[in-house]
Amino acid sequence: MDIAAKIRAKGIKATPQRRLVYKVMEELCHAPVDAIIEKVQSQSPGITVSTIYRILDSFCEVGLLTRFSHPSGKPYFDITPSNHHHIYTDSEVLDYMDEELTEFIKKRLQGGRFENLDIEEISIQIFAKNNLKK
Repeated sequence: MDIAAKIRAKGIKATPQRRLVYKVMEELCHAPVDAIIEKVQSQSPGITVSTIYRILDSFCEVGLLTRFSHPSGKPYFDITPSNHHHIYTDSEVLDYMDEELTEFIKKRLQGGRFENLDIEEISIQIFAKNNLKK
C-alpha cells in the first residue's frame, strides 16, 4: 500500500505535508521529534514546526504512529503502531515482537495482586550494549 493510501485508510486526508512526514518516519523508523523536523524541513523548508507536531499527533491518534519515552527522556515516535517491545543499544532502537512473552507477563500479572486490572498494553524496555570484538 502506498503512503497516501495508508493515510487515507485511517480516515484522514493525505496532504503533501502528511505524506512527507510519513515518508520520513518510514525512513527513520524510530526518531525524536527534532530529527523528524530536521529531515522534513530539509526536504520541504516551508513546513512549520507546529505543522509537523500536529501531523505527528494526528498520526498517533489514528494509529499510524506511536509515541514512546526513550531512556534519554526525549519523546520518540515509532512507525510500528502494534504492541511491541524495544531494545536500546548504544546507537539505535530496535523493535522486538514476542507475543508469547507479552502473554506470559499479562497472565502472570493478572494471576497475582493485579488480577482486578484490565491490562491493555505491555511494553518492555531492554537495554543492551553492542558486543563487538575489537
